[in-house]
Amino acid sequence: MMKQILTLLIVMGFLLLHSCNLDQKKNSNQKDEVLPGADQMSESKYHPKPGDIILSREDYKNQLYGFWLGQCIANWTGLITEMDKIGSIGELKTGDFYTREDWGQPDQPSIWGEGVPSALSPTIDFILIGQDSVWGADDDTDIEYIYQHLIYTNKAPILSPEQIREGWLKHIKAEEENFLWVSNQTAFDLMREGVLPPKTSSPEKNENYMMIDAQLTTEIFGLFAPARPDVALKMSELPIRVTAREDAAWISEFYVIMYSLASAVNTEDHIKDQIHWMAEEARKRLPENSYSAKMFDFVKAKYQEGATWEEARDAVYQRYQVEGKDGYDLTSKNLYCNGCFAAGINFAASIVSLLYGEGDLVETIKIGALCGWDSDNPTATWGGLLGFMIGKEGVEKAFGQKFSNKFNIHRTRQNFPDNGLDTFENMSEKGAAIADVVVIELMQGGIDLDKNVWYIPITPDEPIIKPANN
Repeated sequence: MMKQILTLLIVMGFLLLHSCNLDQKKNSNQKDEVLPGADQMSESKYHPKPGDIILSREDYKNQLYGFWLGQCIANWTGLITEMDKIGSIGELKTGDFYTREDWGQPDQPSIWGEGVPSALSPTIDFILIGQDSVWGADDDTDIEYIYQHLIYTNKAPILSPEQIREGWLKHIKAEEENFLWVSNQTAFDLMREGVLPPKTSSPEKNENYMMIDAQLTTEIFGLFAPARPDVALKMSELPIRVTAREDAAWISEFYVIMYSLASAVNTEDHIKDQIHWMAEEARKRLPENSYSAKMFDFVKAKYQEGATWEEARDAVYQRYQVEGKDGYDLTSKNLYCNGCFAAGINFAASIVSLLYGEGDLVETIKIGALCGWDSDNPTATWGGLLGFMIGKEGVEKAFGQKFSNKFNIHRTRQNFPDNGLDTFENMSEKGAAIADVVVIELMQGGIDLDKNVWYIPITPDEPIIKPANN
């Protein structure tokens, strides 16, 4: 009976916690509905167990702020070098890969730059937005923003195919520049024809199903399910398969798992050890005979043997793009830019920056930006993860300055309240409200409002990360 009452409260109530944010919207013609959450639950009647993970809800909001901030810094920094260096096979030659010596040096043209360096910065350096400016959305942040908005307004922790399709069609522009590429664009075109996910990633309908797209649109689901990657995988299963199958989907699940496990680390360990533990746990998801698993193991071996990150990156290029080892055969398919947008090669590059960055936010972003290929994507992934782990103040300390808290989703998307201008505080409040419902409904955990904590149940005898099916 109590479970039924709680469910009714979740469906029917309104989240008072967000009233201060909603006051800012009272002059807007478009209104965000609110996801009912813990503040409407007078008592969850949950009895904490010895093995429960206990997390502060207030600290979690601060960490979510750090996620959005760290992701924005890394995303925009990585955009400077995006597609500058993809290797030199066939007619398309981009010269030697960048090294650490190139940081702070002039940016070189990308494959589509027609000899012109990045308009963002003449040199390879951090893009840092001060307090008097606004962060712009990009494809590494905007689809995640859409998914958070859809869960929040639909009051549905697990989105349906129809809700995803309706959300994409409402918030993504159809005609003019819409900041979609490869599999995202193909899936969007299929949705416009009436096709529902997961058929939008079917290899028979979407030839780009092996591309990078889901890796940059779904990591946030790990943050909605703190310390429970099994729940995060359930929530992200369909969003990942909007655009990805096989290795591209497993790699995306790897990232979701790492984001969820960020709340389960031993906080007494050095952050390098935390990162490496999370990566090893996420590796369990990759099927042993997959090229994604072998890429991870190859980069890890290079790291352990003492190779520099540049040597590891060059070895990745030689092994996978030149030699086509471990079943990674995209070079033989004669794809545009040799599959520079592919899930696999960018996953390998991301593991280089993750392992060699050793948990240092600044160093990880630097390596990611210099590593090559679709460099804004791995940087955004790890910038968001590390930003979450160290929180807002940790990000500010890492760069020695304060940043803007404003975010303009309408730079790339449309049809959001307040002409698309949001704040990291508001975005973090919504993410925490989603986690409230996930903890109660999907984890069968509890919330103590007096202590302002979540109780997240863990079953020690049952693995929470199981290998994906081939």
